[in-house]
Amino acid sequence: MDRMYRVLGYWTIVIALMAFWAQLYPMALIFFALTAFFVALSYLNLTERTYLNIFFGFMFVSFVGFTYYTFFVMPVGPQDHALLNMIM
Repeated sequence: MDRMYRVLGYWTIVIALMAFWAQLYPMALIFFALTAFFVALSYLNLTERTYLNIFFGFMFVSFVGFTYYTFFVMPVGPQDHALLNMIM
């Protein structure tokens, strides 16, 4: 199971590099952080159940966060991006 976290780290670094090259810096930073998180977890040698619980928690937080963002933060139409205005 620890190898699957290294695979997740590989794919998140690929996505982070593509976002960085496309000058999507906030997205790239998020995925660089996810890469560090996944690779660090892969070397902890936890039990398979613990790895599955961590992944379930990660997916739950991700889905709830994405749903919140799409319903309450993302603008509807051509106006400025609300999250980008908050960060900048």
